[in-house]
Amino acid sequence: MADLTLGSTSPAERPAPSRRRVQNVNAPLWRNAIFVAPYLVFFVLLLIVPLFWGMWMSLHKADAFSTGRFVGLANYTRLFNDRIFLQAIGNTFYFVLLTVPALALIGLLLALALNRQTRTAAVLRTVFFASSVLSVTIVTLIWRIVFVPGFGLLSTVYGWFGATAPAFLSDPKLVMIAIAIATIWWCVGLPMMLFLSALQQIPGDIYEAAALDNAGRWRTFRSITFPSIKRTFVLVVVIQIVLQFQLFGQARLMTNGGPNNVSTPLVLYIYDAAFKRWDLGLGAAASEVLFALILVAAMIQYLVSRRKGEDA
Repeated sequence: MADLTLGSTSPAERPAPSRRRVQNVNAPLWRNAIFVAPYLVFFVLLLIVPLFWGMWMSLHKADAFSTGRFVGLANYTRLFNDRIFLQAIGNTFYFVLLTVPALALIGLLLALALNRQTRTAAVLRTVFFASSVLSVTIVTLIWRIVFVPGFGLLSTVYGWFGATAPAFLSDPKLVMIAIAIATIWWCVGLPMMLFLSALQQIPGDIYEAAALDNAGRWRTFRSITFPSIKRTFVLVVVIQIVLQFQLFGQARLMTNGGPNNVSTPLVLYIYDAAFKRWDLGLGAAASEVLFALILVAAMIQYLVSRRKGEDA
């Protein structure tokens, strides 16, 4: 006992414990910014800088060789006094109305029909999605072969019944419908896959309970399926609004904006103004108008859908 007492040290003689820096686990670690820095650099250089550069250029009389002088809102005044520009806005909205509802509904119907764990459904999903990976050049070439008058595929089918096919690419009333058909065929794969992904997240137990209650297909879809994929439906509509407002390649390659500019969308007008007439200030102003239209249309759709969801 005495030895134990002699070998022990008093608290005053014990070495003080080393003070470690206690780090708050919720505090931000700025060194983690290194991981997102490459993305931020490209995001700023390729999106933010061009956005503000375009706004600045739209206020100047610019061409391919110099920025020119500051003209304020003169480019915007020229735009809204241009009949072709106003017609291009109407053409773009008409095209969006033709394509966005059709893409959302057809994509949803395809997803509902192909949401099966069978080999046939897997093959059909691949077939319907395959068109989405094609370039716009191939898509327009295919549909020009379909719509070309006289010896196109559509004319051949009409000829079997002794009828004459409509001149889709030269009729002012049908030309935008032809471009919309080609676009829907090309773009329907993405909405279909998004809806399939959302449908496969719905638990199967809910459908089993609905079957026990003798719920029909329409009631099951209205009460279970659609409420479960409502957010995906809104996402698909917003994505398609943004994409279809940017119509360019199909109109450029199928009709070149004709006849009489009835198939000239806003992006084709911007291309003609900036790269054919070398009026970069006017093209930049038209680009800002297009950006504002896309932003407003997407936000209206999002807010309306969100309000309906809250009311429900």
